[in-house]
Amino acid sequence: MKYFLRKTLILVLTVFLISVFTFIAFHIIPGDPAGLILGTNATEEQLEALREQLGTNRPLSEQYSSWISGFVKGDFGSSIRYRMPVSALLKGRLPVTLALGLISLAIILLLGIPLGILAARMRGTWVEKVIHFLTILGISVPNFFLCILLMWIFGMVLHFFTPGEYISYTKNLPGFFRSLFWPAISIAIPQTAILTKYIRTAMLEELGEDYVRTARGKGAGETWILYLHVLKNAIVAVVPLIGMIVASVLSGSIIIEQVYGIPGMGKLLIGAVTSRDFPLTQTLVIYITVLIVITNFLVDIAIQLIDPRIRLSGKS
Repeated sequence: MKYFLRKTLILVLTVFLISVFTFIAFHIIPGDPAGLILGTNATEEQLEALREQLGTNRPLSEQYSSWISGFVKGDFGSSIRYRMPVSALLKGRLPVTLALGLISLAIILLLGIPLGILAARMRGTWVEKVIHFLTILGISVPNFFLCILLMWIFGMVLHFFTPGEYISYTKNLPGFFRSLFWPAISIAIPQTAILTKYIRTAMLEELGEDYVRTARGKGAGETWILYLHVLKNAIVAVVPLIGMIVASVLSGSIIIEQVYGIPGMGKLLIGAVTSRDFPLTQTLVIYITVLIVITNFLVDIAIQLIDPRIRLSGKS
């Protein structure tokens, strides 16, 4: 119980500190939202009136208190750029980014785990060498270049999809998932390569442990040892990586959404930052932070449940 309380306290403290840092960072960057909205021809009286309306002329402590109290109540304020409630903007964009992230994560797990097991099982063969080459290639290619490559080969040459086409989930749900498949592939390839390499390494380390030699001495088959004992222990070492993969998927979606023209939170965030839309930027950053922190919290809990030794020793 103490462990869960401590992790919950760390979760809340992390979100609070990031909200403070985000708020301060975007208020010390040069630029005036009122000037961006009204343009260069606005008079000083007009600028002051808009600053009063937006509340940007108040002390930072008052602005933060007002914003964070509203955030806790579910009132995220109004977007300076779009002139509408931030909650309304998130309502349309959040499902898109979450769907893109979940599809990407599913691809990563469905490909990365079997490929990692196969590479460990086929150690020293041509199969392992091919997988090793593909993982190095997947890790090395930048995300934006990978997007361009996939759009050129599978979109423009093979015509598997139409680059730039997006179908809303409110109009056609199967079409929506089809339009997210290739962007999800672009996000998944580097993370799949990392997961494959990590699982292979973890399994090879486990294959050198004493319990494996003992199992072999008792006449257990290699397949039995690999899947019943080695994989179980290797997964414990891999679970913390899932939290980092989720963070990478969310950060990668910012670039991917721009390249593929997907109206998700990533694209919204870039527009908010460039236009100094403080309410929208702060809310998006906190949302992404909360998703990442909660994922890592769940990963820690999963490790405790999977490996009783950690739970009993009170570590992590």
